[in-house]
Amino acid sequence: MSPQATTALDLTGLRTGPSQLWGAVRLVPLLRDEPVAGLRLHRRALGEEHGVVQVDRRTTYHSYLPHAFVADRTGDGTPLATYGTHLTDGGPAERPPASVPLRFHHRLAKREGRARVRFLPQHLALEGYLSLHFGGPSVVWEEWSQRAVRQGLSPRAEEAWTGAQVRGLADALRLFEIHPGQCGVLLYLGNALAAAFAVPHPEDYRALHPTLVQDLYGEQVHHYATLMPPLPDFRARIADTGIRSVADLRAAARGQEEEWAGFHDSTMAAGLLGPAYTFRTVRRLGPFTLSRFLPGFRQREENHIGETITDEAGRTAYLKTFRLSEKQVRRGHLLDRLAAHDWHPARTAAALGIGEAQLGLRLEAAGFGALLRQDVLDGYRRQARATGVR
Repeated sequence: MSPQATTALDLTGLRTGPSQLWGAVRLVPLLRDEPVAGLRLHRRALGEEHGVVQVDRRTTYHSYLPHAFVADRTGDGTPLATYGTHLTDGGPAERPPASVPLRFHHRLAKREGRARVRFLPQHLALEGYLSLHFGGPSVVWEEWSQRAVRQGLSPRAEEAWTGAQVRGLADALRLFEIHPGQCGVLLYLGNALAAAFAVPHPEDYRALHPTLVQDLYGEQVHHYATLMPPLPDFRARIADTGIRSVADLRAAARGQEEEWAGFHDSTMAAGLLGPAYTFRTVRRLGPFTLSRFLPGFRQREENHIGETITDEAGRTAYLKTFRLSEKQVRRGHLLDRLAAHDWHPARTAAALGIGEAQLGLRLEAAGFGALLRQDVLDGYRRQARATGVR
C-alpha cells in the first residue's frame, strides 16, 4: 500500500443535474458529458449474508456484504457490455458465485486477471476507518494497559443501516427518473448529505442504481430518514418579462440550471467537496488507482469516509462515500490526536485544551477505556469528581 496523500475530492467531469424529491429523500444526479474511457464497473451478487474478509494473518473484517463491484479495464476504451452493462476483459463471461450462509473473501480488493479488480463497495472505507491506529499505543507510556499494548484496539465494531431500512429510499429509487448521461447521485435525507456515488459510464449507473438500497448508511442518516418531515422542493421560476422567443426561454432555463448547480455545489455539498482528505492507495489497474480516504475528523461538521477510482490526471471515475456519525467522528478525532502526540496522554490533553483526567474520561466514553490501566482510569474518575469536571 502506498504512502498517504492529502487532497480534496476532484469531481471534474461530473456536473450537477436537477434534484428530485420524495418525502425527506432528495436525489441529486451527477451527469457526465463524456464517459470515462477504458473503465467499467459491474455488480457481482453475493446475497444478503454475513461476510468475513481476512485482512491479514491476525485481522479479520466481519460485515454484511450484499454485493461486490468488479472494475474492468478495456484495452482501447471500447465499451464491451455483459450482464447488460458491465465490461469484461474479453475473456469468457463469468457466472455469479452461488450464495451461502457464510462466505469468506480473500481481501477487500483483489486483482482478477490483468484487467480486472474485484472490491467490496464501502467496505474498503469502513475497514480503513476501523483500522485507524488499530495497533493501539505506538509508545508504551505507563498509563496504557498491557492489553492495549499487546492487542491494540482489537476488536472494533461500528453500526450501520442498510438502505432498505431508510424510509422512502426504495420508493425514490424505483420512481425517480434516471437522466441521460447520469453517472452518479448525491443522496440527501432531510437536506443532510448522506452519501455520494459515481461511476464511469451511464450504463454502469443504470445497472448499479438499484444497489443503493442495499448499501450501508450511518446512524445520522437513519435519524434524518425516520424523524424528518417531507421537504419542500427547489423549483425553478422564470419571470415572463424579457422572454420573447424560444431561444430566450431556453437561455433562461439554462440559467436556472446553472444557478441551482452553483448553489448545490457551494452550499449543499460543501461538507463533502470542501475539506481535504487523507488518501491511501489500495490497488492499481493500468492507469487507474483504487484508493480509500479518511476525513480530518472535524467535530460538529460533516465527515465522510469513502473510496475512489481515479485516472492518471487524478479525476474521479468512481466514488462511494459513507457519512460518519458524531460519535464516530469523536472516536476518530481522539485517536488522531493521540497518534499525533505519540500517544502521550498529558501532551494530548494539553493540545486539546483539557485536563488529563478529562481526556481519560473522554476515552472511556468513546469506548476506549480498555486502553488505560484500571488504576489510572480510577484515578481519573476520582480527580474528575473532586474537581467537578466531566
